[in-house]
Amino acid sequence: MTWNEIALVAGMAVVTFLIRWPTLALVSRVALPQPVVDALKFIPPAVLAAIVVPAMLTPNGTLDLHPGNAYLVAGVASGLLAWRARNLLATILFGMTFFLIWRWLW
Repeated sequence: MTWNEIALVAGMAVVTFLIRWPTLALVSRVALPQPVVDALKFIPPAVLAAIVVPAMLTPNGTLDLHPGNAYLVAGVASGLLAWRARNLLATILFGMTFFLIWRWLW
């Protein structure tokens, strides 16, 4: 790793800290209204969906809704299990196993 890369990573860390710290410092001193607190609970699932859904729908860079798309099939099956069982570990294990089996069969 060169000094330029180290300086770049350090600079990004400083900028990220300086952007986020004032907001966190302000929020820690002010009581947020309940609707804002309720809305903040949707941020983690929204971010996760923004990461996972494009990877499921476009594993090769183009839209793939074919049954041979193991990412999509396993994602939908895992989503259904998560909705019914509400068990994170079971959903992860099932999804990984289903993905590997589907990929092997297809």
